[in-house]
Amino acid sequence: MIVNINHRCSDFDSYRAAAVKSLFNVETGANFDLTVNLPLHERIWQIGVVVGSSGSGKTSIGKKLGKIYTPKWDKTVPIVDAISPNGAFNDVTAALASVGLGTVPTWLRPYSVLSNGEQFRANLARLICEAPEFAVLDEFSSVVDRQIAQIGAGAFAKAWRRTHGKVVLLSCHHDILDWVQPDWVLDTDTAQFQWGWERQRPRIELEIYECKQADWQLFEPHHYLKLPHMIAATHYMGLVNGQPVAHIAFSTRSGLVEARACRLVVLPEWQGAGVGMKFLNACCEMWWQGQNRYNKPMRTLFHTSHPALANALRRDKKWTQVSAVLYGGNKAQSCKHKGIATGYGGHFRAVQGFRYLGENSCE
Repeated sequence: MIVNINHRCSDFDSYRAAAVKSLFNVETGANFDLTVNLPLHERIWQIGVVVGSSGSGKTSIGKKLGKIYTPKWDKTVPIVDAISPNGAFNDVTAALASVGLGTVPTWLRPYSVLSNGEQFRANLARLICEAPEFAVLDEFSSVVDRQIAQIGAGAFAKAWRRTHGKVVLLSCHHDILDWVQPDWVLDTDTAQFQWGWERQRPRIELEIYECKQADWQLFEPHHYLKLPHMIAATHYMGLVNGQPVAHIAFSTRSGLVEARACRLVVLPEWQGAGVGMKFLNACCEMWWQGQNRYNKPMRTLFHTSHPALANALRRDKKWTQVSAVLYGGNKAQSCKHKGIATGYGGHFRAVQGFRYLGENSCE
């Protein structure tokens, strides 16, 4: 497939235009021509990337390939309602989580009030839910900082490959290529086309440290529940290159028969990279190996009502589901039983419980 781009405009002869031509030895700025060969029919593919500097012809090539994806958002409804209104609830929440927009309060806001990074990921989630046969995304990752761009690009690529459609990403940033792992790349600066991408996706080295309860303040705004501090809990923080990424806290059941993990939070810019499950499993494995302040091996119970996290736990062979409650408990009875003003319950949410079996559970 040969793509020819030919743009024409008036050749102005004003004083300033003439001065520019004379100073910089430019004859005209009226013409832009680009010819590239895109042999997309030769192989089966799902994700392609057109990359190059601004003004190098990316958008023009994208328009030649198909219609630019520019969804319209209803300003009167939250994004959880605006995305695939007739689709399944779990599919929408799974798409939001898969592209790293897993902060639940964000789902309850209209698209127009989201930050640039949140809007970027909301568009990706909507595209995954709609899953068209062919789509072109312009300015891919251009409006967000590079950390969100790279993690978001990798999360989107992983989620998109579970669909059956084709997508072409137009970007001026080369740093997303290692994360997207595209099936083909066209560099408009050099007009060079190549199949595949040779470099592997960068590894994320996650360090785990025991931290203070006060460190929970950094993660609390991103947790979907507002709860009091855990009593006598051990808190852990995950860091990448010295930057806080994830948090979790562990307490014990009566008699030290089992541990209980709560307050799992991954900061928004790292959601969708697979950090959460690896962090959770690593901390639970430490407790199962007796690496805790009690020096006693304990399995871990973990409860969540987050649909995507519950699905991930069900898929992981190191976990087994042990409970599923479709509604909350009686808050008044909880307060009376605990003898304190703070109780649990009074809500309507499906709480699902899981038990960690260990790294060698498959054996």
